[in-house]
Amino acid sequence: MENKVKSRFREYAESIIAAVILALLIRSFVIQAFKIPSGSMLPTLLVGDHILVNKFIYGTKIPFTDKKVFSLRSPHRGDIIVFRCPVDRKKDFIKRVVGVGGDVVEIKDKVVFINGEPWEDNYGVHNELNIRPGSISARDNFGPVTVPQDSLFTLGDNRDHSHDSRFWGFVDLKEVKGSAFIIYWSWDKNSHWLRWRRIAKLIH
Repeated sequence: MENKVKSRFREYAESIIAAVILALLIRSFVIQAFKIPSGSMLPTLLVGDHILVNKFIYGTKIPFTDKKVFSLRSPHRGDIIVFRCPVDRKKDFIKRVVGVGGDVVEIKDKVVFINGEPWEDNYGVHNELNIRPGSISARDNFGPVTVPQDSLFTLGDNRDHSHDSRFWGFVDLKEVKGSAFIIYWSWDKNSHWLRWRRIAKLIH
């Protein structure tokens, strides 16, 4: 009887350990959950949205190194990415890719130009009518700058209220954790209510 109890306990322990290891592997290499803490990506992402990030699409990072393997593709313009903040590596940021390596990015009176042509910007919103000159702020007038190879230029969709590449520079591809693809949970803390319509919504 005692041996049976020990055997059953061992089976449970092995199952739990296997499940934990599997969960850690999935979190490290495949999918990771993040919570949206600010309004810099409004209206695409709301404060309180909980999202899943595909960590596999841009390649999985080998533990304790900066090397990535099994990359399906590199980030494209328009992708929403999660990355380690360039000015505070303890924080993760989420922004939209606007420029990739070799692109010349410029902003004139809130309009984004890529390689000298207006970018078909279907994502950015502006809530303030006033335009700040470049001598005062990089918010509405910026550049031109050339994006280095293996780097990205990112903007928040809430263009008038986003701390992004206009202010702290480029994102190194090595710091990119993955591509946001779905909202799995959304909680409105002001109304203390679940946003049902946002659950399972794909992120574009």
